[in-house]
Amino acid sequence: MTDATMNAVEKPRNQWWDVWAQFKTHKGAVAGLCFLVFISLFVTIGPVLWDVDPGKLNIRNKDVRPIYMWLFDSDAKIAWSNPMGTDNLGRDIMANIMQGGRISLAVGWTAMILSVFLGTLIGVLAGYFKRLDGLLMRFTDLVLALPLLPLLLVMMLLFRDPLRAAFGPENGIFILIVTGIGITSWMQTARIVRGDVMALKEREFVLAARSIGTPARRMITRHLLPNVMSPILVSATLGLATAIITESALSFLGLGFPSDFPTWGKILFDSVDRMTAFPERVIWPGLAISLTVLAVNYIGDGLRDALDPRIRGH
Repeated sequence: MTDATMNAVEKPRNQWWDVWAQFKTHKGAVAGLCFLVFISLFVTIGPVLWDVDPGKLNIRNKDVRPIYMWLFDSDAKIAWSNPMGTDNLGRDIMANIMQGGRISLAVGWTAMILSVFLGTLIGVLAGYFKRLDGLLMRFTDLVLALPLLPLLLVMMLLFRDPLRAAFGPENGIFILIVTGIGITSWMQTARIVRGDVMALKEREFVLAARSIGTPARRMITRHLLPNVMSPILVSATLGLATAIITESALSFLGLGFPSDFPTWGKILFDSVDRMTAFPERVIWPGLAISLTVLAVNYIGDGLRDALDPRIRGH
């Protein structure tokens, strides 16, 4: 058998391998993926390896500077047992960064999943069912016109105490923040999915499926949703970044989790008062938020290019 014949009968390559091959060519996306994996492992496995209680107070060991500060100030109070230093109550900053990152990422992922689900559902219904399009899109325009941050602040003030009483201080605030972010950040996904569904439902394969009596539910799940996964995945990455920033903003404003339940935004808020004397306390959570959001945005750019067949073919 000749080489040409062997190539002709070779098993077709999986489409997702082509997506990965294109994704790897985007250096920023690969770097962002590596950092997201690193920060996820840091906040999940880190507390197991760094077995320090983030809420433990040690007044005798307060205001310890990071270990690298001896390079700049020989009189700085440092301790090798606290590589990132301690705060004004003696709590270990690295343990708090790990714990805060775990909560911030949990809020980001959960709120992103909720917003993508709502946006996809509304977008598919509006794009496929013409009688629902006007109503759903006007509702989307209405939500887009609302000032989102003041709306979230009002939701926090109205529902914080009832949810805390029903589910506990931490779980109640978690549910409130995730729900608030999720129901106020689905609109862009809905618009994008609606446009793609409206274009797809006029394609030949959809018309053929409709001609043989395929029900609407099966049409959506088998023919439309698989073909709109590209914009949904890109919207998901952007939604994750938005959720992390929004949660950090709420915590920074003092409307997030309780003071003894750290998040990156809460750590940043607690560090502002002594920012001049201890700038590293602002730098650590600020870097964590900024680099994580930047990494997620780069991943979104890489996915957009990799999932676009016009680019993937080159």
